[in-house]
Amino acid sequence: MRVVVHGLTKEFMTGQGKTVALAGVDLEVRDREFFGIIGPTGCGKTTLLHIMAGLEKATQGGVEFVGEKRTQSLVSMVFQDAALMPWRTVEENVPLGPEFRKEQRSMMKRVSQYFLEMVRLFDFSGSHPHELSGGMKQKVAIARALANDPEVILMDEPFANLDAQTRLLLREELLRIWERDKKTVILVTHNLEESVMLCGMRDPDFGRCMEKIWELLRYDVDKAMRESRPSQTTEQQKIGRGKQSFTWWA
Repeated sequence: MRVVVHGLTKEFMTGQGKTVALAGVDLEVRDREFFGIIGPTGCGKTTLLHIMAGLEKATQGGVEFVGEKRTQSLVSMVFQDAALMPWRTVEENVPLGPEFRKEQRSMMKRVSQYFLEMVRLFDFSGSHPHELSGGMKQKVAIARALANDPEVILMDEPFANLDAQTRLLLREELLRIWERDKKTVILVTHNLEESVMLCGMRDPDFGRCMEKIWELLRYDVDKAMRESRPSQTTEQQKIGRGKQSFTWWA
């Protein structure tokens, strides 16, 4: 399923007046692509994802899903917080999509067991969310999204609240699942390392794309580096500026 965003604008009214969160966004995600949306905090990434999911309406423009629907539902979303129901067990949290479609309980149980096996949490089927680690909760959220059998999975910084080691393990797990099922996945992140690992490596235009990213971010990074050294004198800053090198980008 291709996802096409055309001329998308989103405006909010606040106490200070009109705020433009998104302005004329155009993009296209190919069928079965793992697509990354990268940007700093507050640039409108989550708003864009919410509009794609149908949780918010665009002020102008829109989102179009192009292609044959081969699955039970169009979209599933994985949030920053796992958003599990605390009174339900892990097994009961997973098959929400089939439950909303009023499928038989025996079917829901099989679906839950299948996807918990896929994310390697079958042994925790009877546990409640408070008994799980943060990484395990996010695995349940991913299993829940897959159990809905969507054409497109939207992921809003799903690993942002996890420690570095757990993030790395879950990224590898997610890639393994994507390689198996080849759903269209749209990942929102401000983490360049994460976007490179998950989205870029299979794209023939990867090198060109990364060069564009570095050029876009070079000014902001340079500014942040200068601001992180406020104790330097003007003379020291001049010396440092003369020696500055960007070889660390490689």
